[in-house]
Amino acid sequence: MFNAASLSRTIDVFNDNICKLVSWFTLFMALITLLIVVLRYGFDIGWVAMQESVMYLHACVFLLGSAHTLRVNEHVRVDIFYSGFDKVKKAKVDTFGTLFFMLPVNLFILIICWDYVTSSWAIMEDSQAAGGLPAVFLLKTFILLFAGLMVLQGISELIRNINVWLNHPKNAITEDK
Repeated sequence: MFNAASLSRTIDVFNDNICKLVSWFTLFMALITLLIVVLRYGFDIGWVAMQESVMYLHACVFLLGSAHTLRVNEHVRVDIFYSGFDKVKKAKVDTFGTLFFMLPVNLFILIICWDYVTSSWAIMEDSQAAGGLPAVFLLKTFILLFAGLMVLQGISELIRNINVWLNHPKNAITEDK
């Protein structure tokens, strides 16, 4: 039997684990940036690959951490009414936003970027800079991973918000005795 709440928890745990992994990338990014600065200004040494690795890590942190940010409700929210809404109204707004904005946009990203990423993989695209990282195709893959993780988290959010609607006391069916 299909259990929506279990699916939602599984998606949440999956995105939490990805976030834990990605959080280490932030530390590596800071350390590599420090190393770049020390080498450049202290020893007049620099490598394009090292600079590009910071860009790869930054892309990874942003793209793979976005679904977790949505899950913990820390994404940017531009409205003046939402904070004053009760739990059910917030769930309705979030359901509407997920169904009509977040999911369509991320499905669009998946569809549009598929050829972009697969063609990069087909040629095993490298950096255009001399001495750059030889894995631009991996960097581009993060776009698909981002959209896929956002769709998964969107499904989890829908399940959670619909559950709020269905289990709220004012929505419960009462029996007259």
